[in-house]
Amino acid sequence: QAVNLRALLLQSNEISSIDEDSFQSLEKLELLDLSNNSLAHLSPVWFGHLFSLQHLHLQGNSYGDLGQSSPFSRLRNLSSLHLGNPQFSVIRQGNFEGIEFLHKLWIDGSNLSQYEQGSLKSIKEINHMIINIRSINTFSEIVRDLVHSVAWLEVRRIAFSSAAEMQVLRVMSSSFAKKISFRQTLLTDATVPEIVSILEDMPKLVELELVDCRLLGTGQWKMEFQAKKSQTLRVFTIKKLSIEEFYLFTDLQAVEGLLSLFRRVTVQNTKVFLVPCKISQHLRSLIYLDLSANLLGDLSLEHSACQGAWPSLQTLNLSQNSLSDLEMTAKSLSHLGNLSVLDISQNNFGEIPDECKWPKDLKYLNLSSTQIPKVTHCIPQSLEVLDVSGNNLKEFGLQLSSLKELYLTRNQLKTLPGAAPIPNLVSLSVRRNKLNSFSKEEFESFGRMELLDASDNNFICSCEFLSFVHHEARLAQVLVGWPDRYVCDSPLAVRGAQVGAVHLSLMECHRSLVVSLICVLVFLVILLLVAVGYKYHMVWYLRMTWAWLQAKRKPKRAPPKDVCYDAFVSYSENDSEWVENTMVRELEQACPPFRLCLHKRDFVPGKWIVDNIIDSIEKSRKTLFPIQSKAIPKRFCKLRKIMNTKTYLEWPLEEEQQQMFWYNLKIALRS
Repeated sequence: QAVNLRALLLQSNEISSIDEDSFQSLEKLELLDLSNNSLAHLSPVWFGHLFSLQHLHLQGNSYGDLGQSSPFSRLRNLSSLHLGNPQFSVIRQGNFEGIEFLHKLWIDGSNLSQYEQGSLKSIKEINHMIINIRSINTFSEIVRDLVHSVAWLEVRRIAFSSAAEMQVLRVMSSSFAKKISFRQTLLTDATVPEIVSILEDMPKLVELELVDCRLLGTGQWKMEFQAKKSQTLRVFTIKKLSIEEFYLFTDLQAVEGLLSLFRRVTVQNTKVFLVPCKISQHLRSLIYLDLSANLLGDLSLEHSACQGAWPSLQTLNLSQNSLSDLEMTAKSLSHLGNLSVLDISQNNFGEIPDECKWPKDLKYLNLSSTQIPKVTHCIPQSLEVLDVSGNNLKEFGLQLSSLKELYLTRNQLKTLPGAAPIPNLVSLSVRRNKLNSFSKEEFESFGRMELLDASDNNFICSCEFLSFVHHEARLAQVLVGWPDRYVCDSPLAVRGAQVGAVHLSLMECHRSLVVSLICVLVFLVILLLVAVGYKYHMVWYLRMTWAWLQAKRKPKRAPPKDVCYDAFVSYSENDSEWVENTMVRELEQACPPFRLCLHKRDFVPGKWIVDNIIDSIEKSRKTLFPIQSKAIPKRFCKLRKIMNTKTYLEWPLEEEQQQMFWYNLKIALRS
């Protein structure tokens, strides 16, 4: 039943054992996740039939080794392998036999203490190797087997504390890795020069990355750089580097020789408050610089971007710093003749001057979330992309003839910006503003528009707006997220409904006409109800129902002392002669006589007829109907049912049978 299964996720299920044939039928399985269970050993038989498996996650179990042979020998299509746990301590030769290529190999070897040389050498190519390890000696032995196979080596949770222990890592100098990453790694003033010395000898190293690391020291590094070394290193990234005594840190003169060839440098979230002018001037080849989430202020930026600094720089990210003067920021960067992309978002400028001096070829400017209350001619005319999102702007009327992309998300705009001042605009984002509509004319005025994101606004489901959006075929091509992310509100429509799904009724668009039609319709319905009620005696039914409800509230039987009559006689005027002259004389003159209740004689004057009838029935032991069964109206359903199911006396025309009729009637009245 599961022969076509592609992914099987069994992580975190406390699995401690697996039957040997559990995965036998899953020949098409591509992803198997057994991580974070309780497997104490791994069996090659489990994976023997998983010929299509590409991703295998085994980390977080309790096995101490991979066995005496390779559990993965038949996994010829394996692309990524995650293994290891805190109990994992041994890697043996042959454990990885059968694997020739891996896109990613992740080993959690925090307590790995024994590695047999050559164990990983069978893997000819590893694109990304991640190893979590503490033992420098074991790490050195692993690196020795990976010098020619790993393109990106990522080392986690290792501590480089002393210069002496760094000597065992000299083997890294021969590595062909193009990228080295250190995560959660401890560095000291003593080990940094040794690491730099090793890295500069690596023949193909292009990128160095430090993420979430700690540096114990103040940058007092003594190092010498050999000629024609480090010619390949171009990208240097530092993210969230913790320097406990960062305020004592030196000006980094010791590493100036490494800087001239750097083309991309990122230093994020590292409490940088100043880049020394000499360092900036040495970064002659730098085209990309990211200093976001630091502590740069207006004066320190002026010093960092001194004359001659970053001469080749094209992209600069200064977001999330401590800049507060937009005019001064622009002036500090104005000499960067090659700068085309500038991100100064999430700085608290607060005000914006009328004029600013910017780099002459600036094409992209991000001023989002900078607390500017408006836009002025401080915005450079050379821009092709402008982002002023999250600033509570109420209008946008700048003339920017070269602008192609404009981002106005999270502002207070009530209308689209005018198209005339920005004639070349091809992409516009006005998400999360206060737009309630836009017309066909406004939309068509942006003749070159290719993408418009106006979702998450307060659109009103007016007839004109919906008529436009339902009949404008170009909207589906231009509007981002159309129609799922566009909703509108209306007093007569569902609030928050998708615009594309709302089709207003006549009430919304032709209210007076609809009200007139409703009034006519209501009048006709009332007239119809009156006619139906008259034909089917609805008033009589209502009165009888009310009487029945009142009767239900009274006791079911009157007390014996209140019973005054032997029988209540119900009859019509057509039968009055026979009742009053024949039946009354026969019964009331009998021996002993019967006391009869007649409406002409015994009803209380002025009392409602129905109440008189109910009271007379309650005060009588029996009730007599002199009626013909065929004469009962159809609306008296219960009475017709009684006549069809109960025995009744029929008045005979023959005189000899009439005595028997009176006899049977008297017997029934006395029973």
